[in-house]
Amino acid sequence: MIGPDLVLLLAIISAAVGCSVLTWALMPLLARYALARPNARSSHKIPTPQGAGIAIITATLIVTTFALGSSAPALLALMPLFAAAIVIGIVGAADDIRQIPVLPRFALQALCVGAVVFTMPADQQIIQALPLWLERVVLLIGGLWFVNLVNFMDGLDWMTVAEGVPVTFALVVFGLFGALSQPSMLLAAALGGALLGFAPFNRPGSAKVFLGDVGSLPIGLLLGWCLLQLALQGFIAAALLLPLYYLADSTLTLLRRMLRREPFWLAHRSHFYQKATDNGFSVREVVGMVCLTNLALAVLAGASIALKSIAADCMLLALGGAIVVTLLMRFAHRRA
Repeated sequence: MIGPDLVLLLAIISAAVGCSVLTWALMPLLARYALARPNARSSHKIPTPQGAGIAIITATLIVTTFALGSSAPALLALMPLFAAAIVIGIVGAADDIRQIPVLPRFALQALCVGAVVFTMPADQQIIQALPLWLERVVLLIGGLWFVNLVNFMDGLDWMTVAEGVPVTFALVVFGLFGALSQPSMLLAAALGGALLGFAPFNRPGSAKVFLGDVGSLPIGLLLGWCLLQLALQGFIAAALLLPLYYLADSTLTLLRRMLRREPFWLAHRSHFYQKATDNGFSVREVVGMVCLTNLALAVLAGASIALKSIAADCMLLALGGAIVVTLLMRFAHRRA
């Protein structure tokens, strides 16, 4: 009988290999129908195919399905999530090829996130003191924001890899210590492996293909679902610490643009990580610092799970916030 550790390792390797092969096979098609041409808001200089997210999501869902093949109830419970990821990916693909107006796009995203949130079992609740309907509405709004912020933050080569790989692999480690269910662990392992398989095609300076909305939107949905499962186990601080850099950069940028009365729903180059490249940092330096920050946040999240203390959670969240603010301030100023 194959042990759980070996199953996770096989899931990571299978997803990485499957994503790499599928990305390579899709390249000619993407170059023909989904070419991202540079503009004033772009970080790339030459037309580059986009849409490799198709390979990431396909590899992730297939590997997770096979890994859970012997557990029909667990697989059945994931069907609303998988269906929503496919639909939201189709919406992203359509937007990659021909831009969809903001309101229809947002409405379709809300339907996908709502399908996941409102099909959760009634006994799954983070804060028992809240009415269930109120928590589900908050989760819907938070899920919509998380799906979109992953899309917003996918503006540099390797950026989504630098975020997704540390977070997913941290979730796998936490699961091995009992903080996460097996289906969530396997999904995180497959997603992390698929992102590793995508990474060689998206190297800074020589990227052959981009993720596209077809990838960033469902990645946000799947990653958000895994973090939600961690919070449902009672580890709310850990679920906040893992994506804290993404949450801070996107939320502060959104608030700043709203205060300036800018059309915040339009594409822009106002994120801290984008300003960093304008301030003299190379793309590799930016994603490297983001990755190291995420690794530090993963360590703090692990400490939160191990200590199981409200006082410790507050201290660790404050420390994580200080680490993230330090990075944002560095990005906001010109490199010495």
